[in-house]
Amino acid sequence: MTEEFALSVKSLGTPYKLSRPVLEPTGKLGDFDSLMVDCPFVFFHDGRWWMTYVGFDGEGYRTGLAVSENLIDFERRGMILDWGKPREFDAHGAAGVWILRKNDLFSLPKPRKWRGFYWMTYVGFGYKGYEAGPGAIGLAYSRDLIHWKRFNANPILKSDDGAYWESGGLYKSCLIQHGVEGEIFYLFYNAKNKSHPWIEQTGFAISANLQKWRRYEGNPVVRVGSEGSWDCRFVSDPFIVLCKDAWVMFYYGFDGVHAQDGIAFSKDLRNWHKWPGPVLNFGPPGSIDSQHAHKPCVIWRNGIFHHFYCAVRDKDGYRTISVARSQPMINDEPSQRLSRTRGKSKEDT
Repeated sequence: MTEEFALSVKSLGTPYKLSRPVLEPTGKLGDFDSLMVDCPFVFFHDGRWWMTYVGFDGEGYRTGLAVSENLIDFERRGMILDWGKPREFDAHGAAGVWILRKNDLFSLPKPRKWRGFYWMTYVGFGYKGYEAGPGAIGLAYSRDLIHWKRFNANPILKSDDGAYWESGGLYKSCLIQHGVEGEIFYLFYNAKNKSHPWIEQTGFAISANLQKWRRYEGNPVVRVGSEGSWDCRFVSDPFIVLCKDAWVMFYYGFDGVHAQDGIAFSKDLRNWHKWPGPVLNFGPPGSIDSQHAHKPCVIWRNGIFHHFYCAVRDKDGYRTISVARSQPMINDEPSQRLSRTRGKSKEDT
């Protein structure tokens, strides 16, 4: 199977890194994204490029929006999803990670409406801190992609109802609309177990109406690698698109030291085949991604793949968002200016 997809892996490669942030934390006390920015999701709407991202201020997560004309220079537009009320599952975290969109990798990544609304999935956390408490997956909706409302006060998927592999909490989700008349929804997500140290793997659930979900009995469908491999601890943050006649899942693997992005392929969204090595590697010492290059969002524009990712620097945990491409950058030399903003990260990933 790996031989069958070898040409696809080569064509999807993005070896040319910008090597500087496209969006970084503000460093300003009181900003929702003062300490970290994370989990980029880039799409095209109303004639420009938009990016939702997760901001962290030391207490919890909120979702922000930025816009760009060139996919390199992004300008903040503010917070679009705040955390919930006290004692709710998202009381200190509303990390928007995916908006229902067209599936085709080679089309403009435009959001798609269902029943008159755009739909966003997010990760909710109930306690103050960095991923404090088991995460659960929530749903929000909008008419304009700027003003979002929670679908209800309860998550659509939580760890309490799942198997052991997801008993420690749920993380990033990926919402796919595919099936008879487009009425079948697939919600892919990574989750952790309760072992020490824990492992994260990826599975999915199915729904006809975005409200009631049934987990796939063959979960997890993408599992960690063998001991000592580059993805032996985590296979996380699925980003799934349709590439001609096959589904492609970009994900990140973690070996306990470094996190890097990889690829898996499927014909049916159920049976996945991992490419044996990473396709986006962590950077050299001193670079913005010297610790991790992970959490992928991949889009196609004018014959060039743009691979957005979260970059983490090893010496101080500086966490930002950058991009790598399938063709070299032109007239854009790496910036030497790096923020001194620091923040604690989950197992440094």
